Amino acid sequence: MTRRIIRLNPDGPDGKGLSPMTLEAEDFQSPLPRQNTHVYFSDPEFGMNVGVWDTTSMQEAFGPYPGDEFIVVLEGAFAMIDGAGRGVPAHKGQSVIFRNGTPVSWMQPGYLKKFFLTLYDPDAPVPSINRIEDGIIPLEPDAALSDDDEISKSDSGAKQRERVIFTNDAGTMTVGLWDTEAMITEPYPFPYHELAVVIEGTVTITGEDGTAETFGPGDAFFIPRGTITRWDVSHYLRKYYVAVAQPD
Repeated sequence: MTRRIIRLNPDGPDGKGLSPMTLEAEDFQSPLPRQNTHVYFSDPEFGMNVGVWDTTSMQEAFGPYPGDEFIVVLEGAFAMIDGAGRGVPAHKGQSVIFRNGTPVSWMQPGYLKKFFLTLYDPDAPVPSINRIEDGIIPLEPDAALSDDDEISKSDSGAKQRERVIFTNDAGTMTVGLWDTEAMITEPYPFPYHELAVVIEGTVTITGEDGTAETFGPGDAFFIPRGTITRWDVSHYLRKYYVAVAQPD
């Protein structure tokens, strides 16, 4: 399994583009769209995939959403429609959480591109969800933390704050907002998979082989479980994160 920091590029590795997907007519209420994807990382143990995906206009068949998902809308806008025709919209720059089993249809007017982390266990119980608002959760790019969110003790000694926004029904996926003042960490192995989206500030992360990557606002990166990293935040960092791990 890959053990390195992965920068997510909207146009695939080295900007080489995405690969066409094979689609089935029964999965859509609309004519078949054109969809492309690139998977940057996959972990069959969790049923997890991380990548980038795009689509032309379409509407999917109505039904329970297959798994939990976190996305970042890179281009375009969309609405998830429930059985009563009510929608939860999202637009470019937003991150959105999809809860497993939410009864919806994805309605897509025009082009859309997204980063995604999907988590799907076909054997997991499907929860009963009655309101679309309980299953589709848009996040705002300018979300902020308060002193009430301060972590009582951080390993680095820096002041840090965290707010958990969502935990999936299986307890394997957590989405939150986190920030820190300036800090430098000792190298340590990541105890879980993490997808991160930088909202404000910059961070330089150095891998075990000495390769360093710097990430700033709008950048997304993925750190596989077990990857040894050293974090250097010169001033301030605020990010959304998606952590995937077995529940305690």
